[in-house]
Amino acid sequence: MVLSLDEAVRALVHDGDTVALEGFTHLIPVAAGHEIIRQGLRDLTLVRMTPDIVYDQLIGAGCARKLVFSWGGNPGVGSLHRFRDAVVHGWPAPLEIEEHSHAGMTNRYVAGASGLPFAILRGYSGTDLVGNNPNISTVTCPFSGQEVAAVPAVNPDVTVIHAQRADPSGNVQLWGITGIQKEAALAAGRVLVTVEEVAETLEPVPGQVLLPGRIVDAVSVVPGGAAPSYAHGYYERDNSAYQAWDGISRDREAFNTWLEEQIGVPAAGGT
Repeated sequence: MVLSLDEAVRALVHDGDTVALEGFTHLIPVAAGHEIIRQGLRDLTLVRMTPDIVYDQLIGAGCARKLVFSWGGNPGVGSLHRFRDAVVHGWPAPLEIEEHSHAGMTNRYVAGASGLPFAILRGYSGTDLVGNNPNISTVTCPFSGQEVAAVPAVNPDVTVIHAQRADPSGNVQLWGITGIQKEAALAAGRVLVTVEEVAETLEPVPGQVLLPGRIVDAVSVVPGGAAPSYAHGYYERDNSAYQAWDGISRDREAFNTWLEEQIGVPAAGGT
């Protein structure tokens, strides 16, 4: 159950998988994303409600074939330039995109976690997403006759999240802003959780979310594994890292230098 991060990624994430690395501003599994880059995984469909700089890094490293998302950006700073380069210029590889609303993505995860084939919601009406995304449709309520939006469930091959603590049995405890991690884990075929620490006892905290060990395939102890995002109760967000990423990501050569020096992998593609 408790594995080193490199062992866990090697065992659970494979070329061609649909992979969700979830966390909303907080507890983002950055170290796991870097390990995916380090292991040279390819042709991934990356799913995330709010892809930020770790997805920019995965895309720039050539790991991704497709991105399924509801918002993308460097929060508080601006655009994701490696994402933009892949979409506009196909560098280092072409990237297919599938865009949804936040409500649509949330309901897709909930449907996946509930074992349902699709989700319904009031939403998308009047947006350009309708008609441009074949995974947005409508159904008619059999009781009221009302037409509502329908989106397919999302069931990642593997979901990766970061949390504050786990116990030796693989039960996971997270708190603070928890986003959609619980549903993303319940919807997945395999679950990897990186944690700040393993504790013998998970002492209750306000607003906690608990994931039972029976749904977790591996836990990896990675202190600081969410940096430069933050882990409530452990460390704060490193705003300077997000600002610095804007300059690194704008330039292919600077990005390749970052890959070689920070991740320890060869440069991606040509410049």
